[in-house]
Amino acid sequence: MAVIRTIFAATTALVVGTLSAQAGGIERSAFNPGFLFEAGNYFELSFGAVSPDVSGVALAANSGDMASTYTTISGSVKYQITDQFALGIVVDQPVGVDVAYPGGTGYFFSTSSANVSALQLSVIGHYRFSPNFSVYGGLRSQRVEGTVDNVNLGAATGFLPTYDMTTSAEVDYGYVIGAAYERPDIALRVSLSYISEITHSFEASDSFGAGAGFSSTVPQGLNLDFQTGIAADTLLFGSIRWRDWSEFQIVPRGTIALAGNYEDTITYSLGVGRRFSDSFSASASVGYEPAAGGLSGNLGPTDGYTSLTLAAVYTMPTGMKMTVGASHGWIGDATTSGIGGQFTDNSYTAVGVRVGYSF
Repeated sequence: MAVIRTIFAATTALVVGTLSAQAGGIERSAFNPGFLFEAGNYFELSFGAVSPDVSGVALAANSGDMASTYTTISGSVKYQITDQFALGIVVDQPVGVDVAYPGGTGYFFSTSSANVSALQLSVIGHYRFSPNFSVYGGLRSQRVEGTVDNVNLGAATGFLPTYDMTTSAEVDYGYVIGAAYERPDIALRVSLSYISEITHSFEASDSFGAGAGFSSTVPQGLNLDFQTGIAADTLLFGSIRWRDWSEFQIVPRGTIALAGNYEDTITYSLGVGRRFSDSFSASASVGYEPAAGGLSGNLGPTDGYTSLTLAAVYTMPTGMKMTVGASHGWIGDATTSGIGGQFTDNSYTAVGVRVGYSF
């Protein structure tokens, strides 16, 4: 069953961590402890590119595609210090926003743009009590900054037709803890991870000058990841992820609501992996995030999604594993606050590559 576990580690980490991280429309990567369970010392590097196609109509004007293509990169390394204890390091981009409404459309938010970027470093210990039970946990350091430009707030500001704002780059801290149960003889593993919230207190300047500081919380979450062999060379895998997105908002000066109206999300994924030879494996999976309903923000006019992902793993004679995958998602329809924009029939396409090596 060791090869079956390899299928899971390579394809599930790519699917969950790179291709299908769309929770709340803001999440860019999802924590997956799979690398901690690789044999010996292990290193992996992942790259993803996501191309959303998101447009809507309000007051007889079409917004044009307002969601920019973006890329993600992440890496992790695990050192097996003793038979029972391993230490892992993860670098990723947990959240992000890349919004740019095109000009010349007559849409209320024409030429408005927003950007949020984040970088996270996690140091995680993994301790085995037995071949069947283990725990893991560690600290997360998260750096976040953002800008908005030419956002048409109208009556929300009361003074200016458009609004600009730039934040400081803030570093704050959180943690992750979890536990796992394994049955190596049937490639069974079930893990439950808790990811703490991290609150950032930003200094900011805006169209009104300095003193626009505010606090914003990257929310807490729970991840349930599982896998099990269901036949020779065949693995069933999946996950359930909850995120407390109702805690997320961006409100400079306590009155200018740039982002809000988010609801908590539960995101599901389910897939099958199959080993076809010693060097080639593949998987197919589906993802689903139910629509929350209600109104969406104008800088994130999406509500849930359904996705299909295909991935393939090639294992080289050296033991290096290369995983490539592609995902297509159908984004849920949304109605925006304020102007009642109708965003329907939207989608995204994503591709990803992951290289893993045991040493």
